[in-house]
Amino acid sequence: MATSTAASLLARLSRAIGHESAQHELRWMRQALRSPPSRIPPSAQTVEDMVERRIRGEPLQYILGSQPFGPLTLAVRPPVLIPRPETEDWALNLAQLIRSQPPPARPLNVLDLCTGTGCIPLLLCRELPPGWAHATGVDISEDAVALAKENARLNDVPVLPLQLHSRHASSRETMANTFTPILADLMQQDVVREAGLEPSYDVITSNPPYIPKAEYDRLDPSVRDYEDVRALLGDPEGAVPPTLPEAERDKGLSFYHRIAELVRDEDLLGPNGMLVLEVGDGQADDVASILKRRTDLGNIDVWNDPWGKARVVFARR
Repeated sequence: MATSTAASLLARLSRAIGHESAQHELRWMRQALRSPPSRIPPSAQTVEDMVERRIRGEPLQYILGSQPFGPLTLAVRPPVLIPRPETEDWALNLAQLIRSQPPPARPLNVLDLCTGTGCIPLLLCRELPPGWAHATGVDISEDAVALAKENARLNDVPVLPLQLHSRHASSRETMANTFTPILADLMQQDVVREAGLEPSYDVITSNPPYIPKAEYDRLDPSVRDYEDVRALLGDPEGAVPPTLPEAERDKGLSFYHRIAELVRDEDLLGPNGMLVLEVGDGQADDVASILKRRTDLGNIDVWNDPWGKARVVFARR
């Protein structure tokens, strides 16, 4: 690339996102074109195209086509939610916590609700010893379910059809950790039966939609215009539980109420099971209160992210 062209691209990108960020992003763009991750080509053919898209506000990860996540390299594309570093941090901590326990007599049944790219269950499958986990990921989005399946294959995690999942759950000898993606609506009344879920689960994780409507309306266009509203908005129209008190509405908490309901009414979490929920800024106390009021779970704790924010509500049966 000619020096004058490179300088022009840097200047234009700097005006859009700042000089320091532009320097870093241009380097990543060139690297993605020169040596893309195995089997994940970038979604643009030239740096000029990448810069044009970035200036228009498109997230860098969609342009590059990939995103590191712990030991994984994930394919990312719109409108599926881009994995965030906060999620990566607690997922790695969860894997470490599980590894610190005695080896299970059988593979742990892991359920990830609102799975998106599959980042959380796939990280657990990669980080846990072989034969320790059979993970299921549920999402309402066909795009997300297809991408989660693709990411499993890209990261060498075997994908099991749902009908085979239970047959492989009895022994962990000489077995790989596996992943089963399922298309289902968590808010559907009979989701456990309709999705073919098989309670109870040893570990339930979720990074559900949790952004209140007022906050969603103020989101940066690079988020609001590209990522699926269904992965962001915590109280989507028609999905707020009718039994939810008025004071609890419009706070981005509808999915936490639903998960608590499923744990209570569907025996979703097994004995000694772990429930791990990512929460938005300022929501940890409310979510912990929902679990205390609506389930029989004890040992409720809050994990901070590396930036000092309460990011995860952890409960153990």
